Amino acid sequence: MDLTMRPYRSVLYIPGSKERALDKARSLAVDAIIFDLEDAVSPGEKAAARATLAQALAQGGYGKRTRIVRINGLETQWGREDAAAANDMDCDAVLLPKVESPEQLDALAKLTDKPLWAMMETPRGILNAAAIGAHAQLSGMVMGTNDLAKELNARFRPDRLAMQSALGMCLLAAKATGCVIVDGVYNAFKDDDGLKLECDQGRDMGFDGKTLIHPAQVAVTNAAFAPTEAEVELARRQIEAFEEAEKQGQGVAVVDGKIVENLHVATAQSVLAKAEAIAAMAE
Repeated sequence: MDLTMRPYRSVLYIPGSKERALDKARSLAVDAIIFDLEDAVSPGEKAAARATLAQALAQGGYGKRTRIVRINGLETQWGREDAAAANDMDCDAVLLPKVESPEQLDALAKLTDKPLWAMMETPRGILNAAAIGAHAQLSGMVMGTNDLAKELNARFRPDRLAMQSALGMCLLAAKATGCVIVDGVYNAFKDDDGLKLECDQGRDMGFDGKTLIHPAQVAVTNAAFAPTEAEVELARRQIEAFEEAEKQGQGVAVVDGKIVENLHVATAQSVLAKAEAIAAMAE
């Protein structure tokens, strides 16, 4: 199945070394899981984490959730072994941290034939977003806003003003090539209001979903990135009105006093497809 056709409202990081967390993830209402072998695993646990994660994925039970393995960078002492191990794991994609050029993806592609995802979290990576997004094996981008804020020496603001240019450049790169793109994490996992504000901003910008650090964030994020009942109902009416207009030899329709053209129909069809994909996940 095309990875871009799945929902990615909620993408939860899970440490690859924690058996209990790996087990709990099977019951969480997330659309995708990033099984982390990088930041969430201490240097002394790296090798054991590979084995623990491989066993958990082989056991299965993750349903229709997209399973993404984040490896360590290939420049580290663990990266190449991570990539080789991930290639044999029952996962859907391999996520490379701190991608700054398509050549880094070329190097990873020599170690795995699985779809690749890229962490976008450095200034050089952001500046090269278009070239990275155009890589033939790339299926998705993940915004690493914590690392990016550190590199930018940016202050936290609820409106994420300092992040807007970077977020926008990566969005353009992903949309130009048909890649999935998910927003960065919200660190205050007990602050539902702040999380919703950031989710709404990301959804308004065009992100497919958001990465999460805690299961408590799942419900808010799923709701924010799903089509509302009103949006689904409007999409159906737009499609019906346009089809009726076409039968009458007209190229446009009018719904609620607004013009509906081909581009609006395409958007409406996308809304319905997303709603159907989410319903399929729930089953």
